[in-house]
Amino acid sequence: MHASSSASPRSLRNEVSPEEWEARVNLAACYRLVAKYGMSDLIYNHITAKVPGSQGRHFLINPFGMLYEEITASSLYKIDLDGKVVLQPETPYGINEAGYLIHSAVHAARPEWACVLHTHTRAGMAVSAMREGLLPLTQTAMRFFEAVGYHDYEEPVSDLSERDRIARDLGPHSVLVLRNHGLLACGRTIGAAFNTMYWLENACKAQVDVFASGREFTLPPLELARRMARRYGPGGETKAEFGTLEWPALLRQLDRLDSSYRH
Repeated sequence: MHASSSASPRSLRNEVSPEEWEARVNLAACYRLVAKYGMSDLIYNHITAKVPGSQGRHFLINPFGMLYEEITASSLYKIDLDGKVVLQPETPYGINEAGYLIHSAVHAARPEWACVLHTHTRAGMAVSAMREGLLPLTQTAMRFFEAVGYHDYEEPVSDLSERDRIARDLGPHSVLVLRNHGLLACGRTIGAAFNTMYWLENACKAQVDVFASGREFTLPPLELARRMARRYGPGGETKAEFGTLEWPALLRQLDRLDSSYRH
């Protein structure tokens, strides 16, 4: 049962701008989709989104204590870049300020990214522990060839200066592999961030499967992998905004299953 079915939190729709409400609906949908596609980690991790019209000062984030499948538009906190609460929903849960460290690093350094998504999936953690990192083993993985940052593992939230190192290691990319930890994906829209993580996760799954098979594998010529990355990577030659086409279809899928994320 979803939280919105067992409780009746106030709707924030009349307390925020129409643009913020739309962002809330899309972010709640993203949480639900991450759960649906097997990329959540109980109540942990975050997906954050910039509040439209806030000039990058305010962001939306989940309450720390709700499953992703329980998130609704009204349950999201509005916080500032330091993780301080600007608008609190009706919920018994607070926010995990420590867990926001990674997100704040990216939002501060790369204001063009409207959404930042972080996961601890089995395949993502496995690839994060591989010395080779993500290889261009599949067409899906080629999208990320030479377009992934790598950040060495550090003790969680022991040093706020890690934000500088996270920003440095992300560099110009939209994807960061947190060594021995997990994955991070960014997007100019919430739909684009979800699309990037979905492709990244599947690329990691395929790599784990190939390695687990114990069979010899082939890699494409590196120049071919580079051409594919130039064509389909962020800002690539196709100028495709991945996530734009499939996002409405994914929302329709959610609406058929459970539209409570919109509440």
